[in-house]
Amino acid sequence: MSTAPMNNDNHEHDEMLSIEEAAALLRVPVATMRYWRYCGDGPHSFRLGRHVRYWRTDLMLWRAEQANRSRHD
Repeated sequence: MSTAPMNNDNHEHDEMLSIEEAAALLRVPVATMRYWRYCGDGPHSFRLGRHVRYWRTDLMLWRAEQANRSRHD
């Protein structure tokens, strides 16, 4: 039996961003990020205590999906 802790976090080496940093990365207003979160649209976000956070990788993947979607519409 292994005593090493199981690490299921696929964001181990990823950067965690605040909503302001995520908005700057996507070049949209913070209000847009909040609206997307309220509507359930937009990139995946999560709460860390009282703070909303985003993984940089999730933002990049979401942005790529949006670009691919717009090409097919």
